[in-house]
Amino acid sequence: MMKRIAVAASLVLALSACQDEGYSRSSTRHLSPIPPATMALMEEKGMSRSDPILIRSYKKEAEMEVWKKNSTGRYALLKTYPICRWSGQLGPKVKEGDRQAPEGFYTVTPSQMNPNSAYYLSFDTGFPNAYDRSFGRTGAALMVHGSCSSRGCFAMTDQNIAEIYAIARDSLSNGQRGFQFQSYPFRMTAKNLAQHRLDQNIAFWKNLKEGSDYFEVTKDEPRISVAAGRYQFNVTDETVVAALHQKARQDDQAVAELVSSGVQPVKVVYNDGGSHESFVTAMAGTGGSDGSLVVDTRMRDKFGDISRPEGLSSGPQEIVLDDTGKPKREAPSTALAFASAPKVAAEAQPAAAPAPAFKLASATPQAPAPVSANANAAAAPESDSPFYKKMLGGIGDLFSTSAAPAQTAPAEPAQVATTPLPPQRTVTAVKPAVAPAVPPRRAQAQTGVTVAVAQ
Repeated sequence: MMKRIAVAASLVLALSACQDEGYSRSSTRHLSPIPPATMALMEEKGMSRSDPILIRSYKKEAEMEVWKKNSTGRYALLKTYPICRWSGQLGPKVKEGDRQAPEGFYTVTPSQMNPNSAYYLSFDTGFPNAYDRSFGRTGAALMVHGSCSSRGCFAMTDQNIAEIYAIARDSLSNGQRGFQFQSYPFRMTAKNLAQHRLDQNIAFWKNLKEGSDYFEVTKDEPRISVAAGRYQFNVTDETVVAALHQKARQDDQAVAELVSSGVQPVKVVYNDGGSHESFVTAMAGTGGSDGSLVVDTRMRDKFGDISRPEGLSSGPQEIVLDDTGKPKREAPSTALAFASAPKVAAEAQPAAAPAPAFKLASATPQAPAPVSANANAAAAPESDSPFYKKMLGGIGDLFSTSAAPAQTAPAEPAQVATTPLPPQRTVTAVKPAVAPAVPPRRAQAQTGVTVAVAQ
């Protein structure tokens, strides 16, 4: 019984996070030196292998940055690494098993470095932190590791995690007690904030932006505490406070300008997380006949295990939202509009009759409205009417008359036709006295317009 419980518990862990059981303890991969090219880059940027580091990750862009303090004592960007796979959606991790990679501010200490990882090498992000625990969020073993498979982690490939691990190891072994790991849904640009302004997580993301702004302004890691359900960034320097307020105002203005220029709110939905475009491009040649991604031996040798490859082949879906945050209905296509035009015209025709009747009545008061409508229909068949008349039921005439008087010419025959009507009425009045009963009804049907005018 106890054995079954242990097996079930291990299965839950495997499904809820990146299962990272120990690898062979005889491995020395964790001792691999920092590559010479990266060491040369450090020297070029005034850094040393022992200087402190800070790491920032971005889900939407699928990138991870390693920052390192230089000779000025401030952090500078050392290198940006593509993320091979992260899982879930944009937004924080909430509960164990949701496959969400975490978002927030975390600290990685030497005890969280795993030299015996099942994913080549890894370090634990530190989820859940004090902020996550304040909301009762659950989960464990949320790692940055090798391979290209994720269940709530950041998979970097074996080659990249080996380099990141070596950089972090040398900093921690030379006095840094722990490095900050900042995880964001996307880069905090005005465009991203404008596009995601209606997302349910926008308040949380704006709170993360406060810490991001502090780092951008000072190039130093923010000192963080948690209170009132928020990350608090303790700033005592008045000059820094003023600079932060100025940056916030500028960013808010940039977002407002983008919104007023027509940038629409969107929601990005992933099949199961994303991958940097460089990996998607590299895997593009391994598609099956149905368009799905085929992970063959060559791909596994290059990137390691790849979780849910069908999610990469489909890519994220960007859904445009309306002002309420719901998916926006697409306007009918031009083809559909033309297809529905005859129906619209037919429905609008009765309501359009008063407009031409009113115009004709001002010229010939004796002419009732129904006759004027019929006369116009005879003078200008619907097939010859412009499209706007069919759609608007004659309302367009009110605009076309004032804008271009020449367009009123088709109406002249209708007015002229009503002038000789009295003589026609006299002719038809004689016929009923001489002709049999049936012919007068036939004549009346043939000259319905004239009889209507007489009435």
